[in-house]
Amino acid sequence: MTPAQQQALDEFRRLRGTDPFGPFVALLKSPELLNKVSALGEYLRYRSALPPRLSEFVILITAAHWHQQYEWDLHAPIALKAGVAQSTLDALASGQRPDGLAEDEASLYEFCRAVHDRTRPPEAVHGRAIRAVGEQGVIDAIGICGYYALLAMVLNVENGPAARSEVSHRCPTPWFLT
Repeated sequence: MTPAQQQALDEFRRLRGTDPFGPFVALLKSPELLNKVSALGEYLRYRSALPPRLSEFVILITAAHWHQQYEWDLHAPIALKAGVAQSTLDALASGQRPDGLAEDEASLYEFCRAVHDRTRPPEAVHGRAIRAVGEQGVIDAIGICGYYALLAMVLNVENGPAARSEVSHRCPTPWFLT
């Protein structure tokens, strides 16, 4: 381990209270990037404008989009505990739009799908999201999409099949693994 990697490892432990895991193990190959990504993630996970129910919902939309089983397995139980319905997880995992979403969830679902699928969401979708979660909530949702897309890319490239956890946490086999 280089001195820069050791310093990044120490900083990660200080910030997160644990050793690097999942995508952070691969990010240790670029110590400064690990530090920056970890700090961004700490904000997006724990201090964003979105409550945990919506933040975890956005994370799972992103995990499904990027075919990222590790992130799905890690965040599905957190989403359930935060109040996301099992039926919502089942729909996301099967590649379907969930039924019965609350207005804030429905607006974020449409917005985040548009963020991932297009270069620019339609104005009506963007406006609906702003009305539902506010301007900061929309910006933080974009940040969550981008952050978890980055982690998904790191895992998909660096870990390949190893990124696919054996643990399902009561979630069906996602559509992207069938």
